[in-house]
Amino acid sequence: MEQIHALKRRHIVPGIIAAAVMALGSVQVQAKEVTDADILNDATDTTQVVTHGLGTKGQRFSPLTQVNRQTVKDLVPVWSFSFGGEKQRGQQSQPLVHDGKMFVTASYSRIFALDVKTGEKLWKYEHRLPDGIMPCCDVINRGAAIYGNLVIFGTLDAQLVALDKDTGKVVWKEKIEDYKAGYSMTAAPQIVKGLVITGNSGGEFGIVGRVDARDARTGKLVWTRPVVEGHMGYKYDKDGKQVENGITGKTNASWPGDLWKTGGAAPWLSAYYDPEVDLIFIGTGNPAPWNSHLRPGDNLYSSSTVAIDPDSGKIEWHYQTTPHDGWDFDGVNEFVSFEYRDPKSGKTVKAGGKADRNGFFFVNDRTNGKLLNAFPFVTRTDWASGIDLKTGRPIYKDQNRPGSPFEDAGGDGKKGEVVFNAPSFLGGKNQMPMAYSPKTGYFYVPANEWGMDIWNEPVSYKRGAAYLGAGFTIKPLYEDYIGALRAVDPVNGKIVWEVKNSAPLWGGVLTTAGDLVFYGTPEGYLKAIDAQSGDELWQFQTGSGVIAPPITWEDNGEQFVAVVSGWGGAVPLWGGEVAKRVNFLEQGGSVWVFKLHKS
Repeated sequence: MEQIHALKRRHIVPGIIAAAVMALGSVQVQAKEVTDADILNDATDTTQVVTHGLGTKGQRFSPLTQVNRQTVKDLVPVWSFSFGGEKQRGQQSQPLVHDGKMFVTASYSRIFALDVKTGEKLWKYEHRLPDGIMPCCDVINRGAAIYGNLVIFGTLDAQLVALDKDTGKVVWKEKIEDYKAGYSMTAAPQIVKGLVITGNSGGEFGIVGRVDARDARTGKLVWTRPVVEGHMGYKYDKDGKQVENGITGKTNASWPGDLWKTGGAAPWLSAYYDPEVDLIFIGTGNPAPWNSHLRPGDNLYSSSTVAIDPDSGKIEWHYQTTPHDGWDFDGVNEFVSFEYRDPKSGKTVKAGGKADRNGFFFVNDRTNGKLLNAFPFVTRTDWASGIDLKTGRPIYKDQNRPGSPFEDAGGDGKKGEVVFNAPSFLGGKNQMPMAYSPKTGYFYVPANEWGMDIWNEPVSYKRGAAYLGAGFTIKPLYEDYIGALRAVDPVNGKIVWEVKNSAPLWGGVLTTAGDLVFYGTPEGYLKAIDAQSGDELWQFQTGSGVIAPPITWEDNGEQFVAVVSGWGGAVPLWGGEVAKRVNFLEQGGSVWVFKLHKS
């Protein structure tokens, strides 16, 4: 301002003074970069949402209380933005909010930057997809990551794209793998210590699951860790030279012959990170092929939770939720860090919770993977009678493993014995992220009750072709409901309350210190539930099915809630008799934002 005073003393015209003030102001309001501190503080900084999970631990808990049990009845829409065009299908994105902008991905590998106050489109990037992409379960995208001045997301042709978050211009683009071999990417990346952490999709095509760490500012690989036993991990020096970093596991220890070379185990959901123990947690997918009679053994590290050191890129521990998976249960669901009060010792343990596709809820010590508790969160688990807490292994019901199709095992050479199993391969819980409230001590789990007829068939690997060796038909278990939002106590294993839903639940959950749980339904509703009692307090019809997780933040003293709407995903594609039950639901593609009405 001394310069301006001097200008006044020399009688410079007011227009020049005004221009000088505006220039100084423009420097002061330049775009803010997202720092490592922003990311680590995301769970407590209520003015932003810069991680997939509202914090690196993935709890999806907000300390905001303005919208609460008493006020939620006054929640009204502020704006809605349509993704437009004919490219609808499933919309599973969790938006991010930072520095006055919302970043939201959409089907067919698109991303939008919106003015967070008005919904005005600031820019759009639409990735040019080649012919021949092979996404397993719809053309969805689950979200982006932000770091520095970049917004980063994955594409259906297995690339990672970093854009200038203010202009939408491409800054760097890196290939994850060859989409022609069946690789794709749908998960939101995560930022850990300046590294962008990604997995890959494609477990139904005999790909090899892998976790990559890249320099978030340049996209260059820092390390890569396969999650199928027998494959070499690598680190990369400053010149990009590949340096061996140890084989994952031990070759042929739990895989026969050469099947580990096309072993699947894709980590196709987001990783999470706990800075207290300095470990990355990510779930791995099904082993390939589905026909388990072709691959005797546990088939590590498929259908597992793996904990990876972010600096070394090495697996520190693993826990396999479904050894020798024969039902496509995966183990890919999120591992959410929380503090567990051990009922035996009374001590608080650094733990993680996981509602697995196989129908069991697992609690593990997140420092070493030791199993602390395991119990069913669905009404039927036909494949296993329980989890042995001493060994950590399932107690299998062998008669409910689909039979071998091979003649030397009693088959006819074409089709093995058909068995009925619950849950179905779509899972007691699938991709839709749960939430944990440190206030109530409950996990809020979007569960589904369905089963399947499943059988095995002969299959051989062909690059880029489906690699299942199984057939199936999914069926609902009950007439009155399929989905159920459940409050689960991780200590005693009890379901505290549940809210049933006619259609399957396929969207994520948000919980808040205002004693609320937000979630969406395929019927189009965003709902708010009392976190303590399970009573429904509010709902809003978004116009299409909600299969995405809600978020919340505050701006100038007002709390906002947002969710993406757009029916699709795996259920209408793979759902068998369930798909027929919900075939009346309409597609869509939009994001809705709400706040409390002011009288």
